[in-house]
Formats: sequence, structure tokens, C-alpha cells
Amino acid sequence: MEKAYTLGLYEKSMPSWLGWKEKLEAAKAAGYDFVEISIDETEEKLSRLSMSQAERLELISMMKIVGLPIRTMCLSGHRKYPLGSQDPKVREMGMDIMKKAIQLADDLGIRIIQLAGYDVYYEDSSPDTKEYFLDNLKKATEIAARAGVVLGFETMETEFMNTVEKSMEYVKLVSSMYLNVYPDIGNITNAAKTYGTDALDDLRAGKGHLVAMHLKETVPGKFREIPFGSGHVDFERAIQTAWELGIRKYVTEFWFTGNADWMNDLNDANRRMTEILDQQC
Repeated sequence: MEKAYTLGLYEKSMPSWLGWKEKLEAAKAAGYDFVEISIDETEEKLSRLSMSQAERLELISMMKIVGLPIRTMCLSGHRKYPLGSQDPKVREMGMDIMKKAIQLADDLGIRIIQLAGYDVYYEDSSPDTKEYFLDNLKKATEIAARAGVVLGFETMETEFMNTVEKSMEYVKLVSSMYLNVYPDIGNITNAAKTYGTDALDDLRAGKGHLVAMHLKETVPGKFREIPFGSGHVDFERAIQTAWELGIRKYVTEFWFTGNADWMNDLNDANRRMTEILDQQC
């Protein structure tokens, strides 16, 4: 019987030296339904946006041979080249990354691009950076709409967009079905602890605009590399709420940190989240 949801695996949970065939095979062996490709700020990952047509076809063929697709993209390259930068050359580079990312998604069959919710990252936020960000966000959404690729804000670790509620402010300003929210439950749990609010109430603020959800463990003040089960995220209540809100696509987000038994980490994350997700069906 076909599952009522799909569970993906964040690419960086696997060793970087693996080729795509090995990554797809590992994800499939651990029980995942798809892989989320990373396009971060490193030159190695950004160079993927310039893959040749032959390389794109080879990757598509690999997905078919292994029997596991790449269906979402985590686009964090805008940390270095933000859409709201005061520097027009940086903004131009940011928009170039955006256009190429949408084209790559279109070519590979990726449905959702997760956007980093930053106006700027290495600069100070200001009214100007927010204005530039919104202007370029509108342009990016139009490009995505033409390709039929959905953009979804990731709720981040910075004040600018660390909650679904803040993400929704920009979703409403742009007002397009091609710009929505792809929340990170770990990050909004941390934000809720900081503000003394309820993470699940924040999740509900995105009702009707939630395209997928990152399942990530966190602890107060720390946002990365926290092993599942050792943090403070209530995955059972979070997934139950997300399910009620219509989310059916999930991604386990965690990192390979040198553990020789990394395959066990993949299996463990899949088992933990599958057990909760299966209860919702």
C-alpha cells in the first residue's frame, strides 16, 4: 500500500566524499523516499548550478537506476550572496544563483526549493536590505512560477525570520502560490523558547502555506549537529500538528560529523520519524 507521506534525507547527513550513486543507494537502503540536495555557499556546491546538460542527464539516469529521486533542494547559498545585500554586485550574484537553482530544479524534477530566510547574513539588516530583499523575492517568485517550481522559506536561526509568523509576512506581501513556508521544527522550537511562545502555535500561523517540514533536533541556543533524542524538540506533537495542517512531505535534517557508523545514523533517524509518521495515517 502506498504511504500517505514521503520522508526525505538531507544530503549532508552522508559523507561528502560519496558520489551521487552511493548517496542515493544509502538513502534507499535506510528506507527514505527521496534525497534533498544541498546548494550551500561553498564553491563546490554552487558549481552544481553550472552542471552541463550531460551531467544533469547522468544524474537523472542515476536516480532512475537506483530507484530513488532528488525531490527537494536546500538552497543556502544566499548566506554569502543575499538577495538583500547593500552591494548591487552581491544582489546580482544572488539573483543569478536563484535563476540557476530554479533551472536546475526544473531539469532534475525537484518540486520544492527551500529558501534561507535571510535578507542578509554577514551584513547588518536594515530597512534598505529588507526592501532589496522583498524586491528580489518578488522577481524570484515570478521566475519560479514560470517554471512551476515552489519556493518555501526556511525558518532560520536569526531574528529576521526565525518563526513561521515572520515568514508569513513576506508570503503575504508577495502573494503567490509559488512562495510559501518550509519550516524547520528545530529552529522554531528554539525561537519559541526564546520568546516564551508555543512552537506549534507558530506552525499553525502558516496554515495553507506549508509545503514541507524539516525534522531537526536542537537545544536552546544550538541549531546544528544535535543527535536525535538528545534535544528538546517534541517530534510527536510537531508531526501531529504538521499533519493536521496538511504537510505530507518531510525531511530529516542532520549532519555527518565523522561517525564511522554513519549508516546507522541514517537508519536511526528514519526509524524514529517513520514510527511517528505512521501513527498519523
